[in-house]
Amino acid sequence: MVKESNGLLDGVRVLDLTRVLAGPYCTMVLGDLGADVIKVEEPGRGDDTRQWGPPFIKNGLSAYFISTNRNKRSLTLDIKSPQGMAILRDLVKQSDVLVENFKVDTLARLGLSYEELTNLRPDLIYCTITGYGYTGPSKDKPGYDFIAQAQGGLMSITGPVDGEPTRVGIAIVDIQAGLNACNAILASLFARERQKTGQRIDISLLDTQVAMLSYAASNYLVSGKLPKRYGNAHPNIVPYQSFKAKDGYFAFAAGNDLQWARFCKEIGREEWVIEQRFSTNPDRVAHRLQLIEILSDLFSTKTVSEWLEICERAAIPAAPINSIEQVFQDPQVLARGLVTKSLIDGEAILMLASPLKIPSHPVSLRYPPPRLGEHNREILSDPLGYSPEKIDELEKQNII
Repeated sequence: MVKESNGLLDGVRVLDLTRVLAGPYCTMVLGDLGADVIKVEEPGRGDDTRQWGPPFIKNGLSAYFISTNRNKRSLTLDIKSPQGMAILRDLVKQSDVLVENFKVDTLARLGLSYEELTNLRPDLIYCTITGYGYTGPSKDKPGYDFIAQAQGGLMSITGPVDGEPTRVGIAIVDIQAGLNACNAILASLFARERQKTGQRIDISLLDTQVAMLSYAASNYLVSGKLPKRYGNAHPNIVPYQSFKAKDGYFAFAAGNDLQWARFCKEIGREEWVIEQRFSTNPDRVAHRLQLIEILSDLFSTKTVSEWLEICERAAIPAAPINSIEQVFQDPQVLARGLVTKSLIDGEAILMLASPLKIPSHPVSLRYPPPRLGEHNREILSDPLGYSPEKIDELEKQNII
């Protein structure tokens, strides 16, 4: 049975035909918000990320799979068989949203196009996530986060000034594509309440990455000048980067002239506020190299903790550059409840919690990441109403 939800999406059912990261991240957020997410997986194999390890927990689930599959129920289903296709169509009739990330037109070739499925459920919200989208000369190519980071320009502006182009340390395009899909689905659900119609949503990794260029793209489109790599520095704000203190590195951000003036006053260098080279942000950007050299010498005279205390007194944004271990020891991270614990087959597992804070309808962990096919009988009996005997027969035929 579906566990009771107090979430904002209580009563919404999501049919999840995705795997790996972009799609599962989208459906996880929908599940966090209270939707009933049914994750359809290939019998005997399941989502590729179930095997992406180590590390694994005792029952064999990988840490990677755990990271994007909470608040879902798992149904194994051979959708290439006539019986599996019939079950999937029955599920479509009972679902509000379908999300898939197969190659372009894969589901259409199986008889599961948007047009065909809306005959079963006219107000269905049908979301596809692909590498390049459903139009354009590259639409049939497979899509990967790393390739999107490269082709979409992110790597050209990431990394050391004189080093090689660098990918972001996590699959940021996949995750953002998942969030874009989630945003479009939420907007479609809202519109459906008014218009009583479904939607066809087309999300691509490359579109996502190009849109993520944000002000870097705007800088180029306005000036015609190619953005450069600045390492940890900012192209439009100075000083806004990492600096080396006596005992390590820290992040420092004087984001506006008032913050810069407060910092200068705190360290007894008021003359920098009125000096023409450094008085305004455009001046500091124009004289970036001179100012960074001066500040680098200054910051090397004290420890990270000493500089953080100085910055806090002056109300200047600054932070240590934490390891992942240090992140989960940070008092603010702990206070915000960003780590949660779940029992998976009797084993207590620490997991990331949702960052969504909605006091009136708090996000909850209703389902831990599921074992493959864990909810087969539950889903087939409710909402589909299949008898135990019919479910037994489906198991014998390896349909589920």
